[in-house]
Amino acid sequence: MKSKKIYLAVDLGAESGRVLAGEWDGLSLNLRVLHSFPNGPVDLNGSIHWNLVGIYNEILTGLAMAQAKYGSSLESIGVDSWGLDYGHLDRNGFLLGMPFHYRDERTHPMVELVHQRVDREECYARTGIQPLFINTLFQLMAEKESAQICMEHSDHMLFTPDLINFWLTGEKGNEITMASTSQMLNQETRNWDFEFLKDLGIPTGFLGQLWEPGHLVGMVHGKAKQRIQCENLPVYTVGSHDTASAVVGVPALSDGDFAYLSSGTWSLMGVENDQALCDPQSLDLGFTNEFGVDGSIRYLKNISGLWIVQECRREWQAMGEGFDYDQLTHMAREATPFIASIDVDDPVFSSMGDMPRKIEQQCKASGQSIPSSKNETIRTALEGLALKYRQVLENLRSQTGKSLEKIHIVGGGTKNELLNQMTADSTGCEIISGPIEATSVGNILVQMIAIGDISSLAEGRQLVRESFEPKRYQPHHSDQWEDAYQTMRSLNQA
Repeated sequence: MKSKKIYLAVDLGAESGRVLAGEWDGLSLNLRVLHSFPNGPVDLNGSIHWNLVGIYNEILTGLAMAQAKYGSSLESIGVDSWGLDYGHLDRNGFLLGMPFHYRDERTHPMVELVHQRVDREECYARTGIQPLFINTLFQLMAEKESAQICMEHSDHMLFTPDLINFWLTGEKGNEITMASTSQMLNQETRNWDFEFLKDLGIPTGFLGQLWEPGHLVGMVHGKAKQRIQCENLPVYTVGSHDTASAVVGVPALSDGDFAYLSSGTWSLMGVENDQALCDPQSLDLGFTNEFGVDGSIRYLKNISGLWIVQECRREWQAMGEGFDYDQLTHMAREATPFIASIDVDDPVFSSMGDMPRKIEQQCKASGQSIPSSKNETIRTALEGLALKYRQVLENLRSQTGKSLEKIHIVGGGTKNELLNQMTADSTGCEIISGPIEATSVGNILVQMIAIGDISSLAEGRQLVRESFEPKRYQPHHSDQWEDAYQTMRSLNQA
């Protein structure tokens, strides 16, 4: 074997993107960030989009850096990203228009419109996916209702990682863990639900072949090959939805009796199941069923996540106060605890714009004290997240029958040690934090399985345990947390 094998992970998040190298010496895995770049929404005359062409250019820069550094030791590439968003290609493979951002408000009326044609319970029973306005289904419905020309001329609809794979290799297809988030797949057939989409009047001719994680997409070719200056570099599908990859990177034992929390812009809390739970109770509790790697089901709930903190930071930056995240966490640590309890999943927090004021308004409307400083605002947001995690955990236990005494937290949010301890205190669970780069680790593990360097997901998780030291947080009981939790639950019921 070569002294080291190098696997490349392209990891695209809603705030930033990275190209990372996984260095494997046959015993342990080491991650190295080669190139990082900012990412975020672009406002074009009131519509919110992604600059995917700019993102692709940054990816090529990172891959060229990898080639220059590692040369013939490069084994393969895998791409993962946030969910739901897509671009249309015409029959010649040209991108049609600027892909929309999932938070663009054109989709808000579409949820009701869809449920006028196919009722909410049937939608959930077929797809297993919660009817969130951000879903691809509602984005396509908005396209259809506004007669957007992109849909009319579309030959292929590709999700973000699928587009990157196409630009790298020239091959078109839809990776299944990403496609499952769209609310357009049938849980029983594991295929596009053509009958369901026909009932909604959504065209299906642009829906491509579904690829499982570990599928060889093709070799880097054409202009991409010239830019990277590589030879015979394969691209594999991975768990291309970033949460699918993050769950692969959880360093858990194989008994399955654990909860995971992928902490970032979104928080996604759930368990690995063998089969979907598409019952009315799961629908009412907000759980979704997404396809995972190795045939599993990610039974989880989307929670607002650190988006609230990110939006507070963005608002204060616009006012000339440039706090970094470490500063914000320190400010929260110094603030008075339990000023108020907020429901972070209140729809008011889902859109962009003046998040501090939205927090104040919810506190005022519920008759609680209003945060009087930036410190208190951030602490209130973080406490709200920890309280929501407890509620979701209790619902996971009731739905699955699992004890779930441990929570594995992965992703960028693991760096927030204050939130991790709050989560332990709120839930009463031991928290096992790390790896920070679980998404990239999971991305790389799927490549290693595809190539044959490791044999299974269980072996991959053993490699994670041997390569990355987790941090553990023990719960400290507090009556204040119990009181705050009851207040938050009362907000849900109001």
